[in-house]
Amino acid sequence: MVASSGDGTSYEFTPEQAGNAATIAAVGTGRGMPERAVTIALATALQESGLRNIEHGDRDSLGLFQQRPSQGWGTEQQIMDPAYAAGIFYAHLAKVPDYADLPLTEAAQEVQRSGYPEAYAKHEPDATLLAAALTGRAAATLTCDGRQDPTDSATGPDAVRAALVRDFGRDALQETGAEVGGTPVPSPSPSPSVTATAQGRTVTVPVPQGTKVDAIGRGERERGWQLAQWAVANSSALHIQRVSYAGREWAAGSGGGQWKPTASGGAADAESSAGAVRIVTGQ
Repeated sequence: MVASSGDGTSYEFTPEQAGNAATIAAVGTGRGMPERAVTIALATALQESGLRNIEHGDRDSLGLFQQRPSQGWGTEQQIMDPAYAAGIFYAHLAKVPDYADLPLTEAAQEVQRSGYPEAYAKHEPDATLLAAALTGRAAATLTCDGRQDPTDSATGPDAVRAALVRDFGRDALQETGAEVGGTPVPSPSPSPSVTATAQGRTVTVPVPQGTKVDAIGRGERERGWQLAQWAVANSSALHIQRVSYAGREWAAGSGGGQWKPTASGGAADAESSAGAVRIVTGQ
């Protein structure tokens, strides 16, 4: 998987790293945190774990951010949940005065209290690139060849919808009255408001068209690109075959996973032009 920018720079990462990075970004924007906060979080996770949800570390450190149960970060089970780990990181970051104006390494150190505070700085270029893609500011920059693990059981529309709820908040499906795992989705909590419906192997996530901006200044089109590139980042784990949005389409195993113009007149073209992210699963 590759995230690239207009100046030709790129960052290559594994499907595991991509999925974890997408979760970190989704949790951040769901909490109303700006792109700078997402960059700080991604750089921290790159340094602490290489964006891998590891079960070991210094003393009792665990997970993406190497958080310690003994220091009040949560239980072992909680810390090993990437969405929880990202959320508690942002909760601490939000308490740092003027964190967005601090050098990245200082902001990260205020949260982490690392013995090597200068180490975060070297990850800032890659984290900046990833944050731009995974918050939706940089459209059609996250690519993937779509290699999938046949032993992974988290497949199909239900798995995609459950993952959307996990990362973006449980209100992600509330507006349609949908159910996940047989349980009605409860009333919305403060997080991005999107809806999703499934037809066959397809999950369609409407994205309103217009000029409305959210709490962190992102337009609706940027929110749509965040959802679309989140799906690509999770394509290996969730066996996603195709993603389309705003007249562009990504397909697993096609041309190295590059985004291409949607075939004119097709169903994907009609839905993406109407303001929806269309996710097609393999099962």
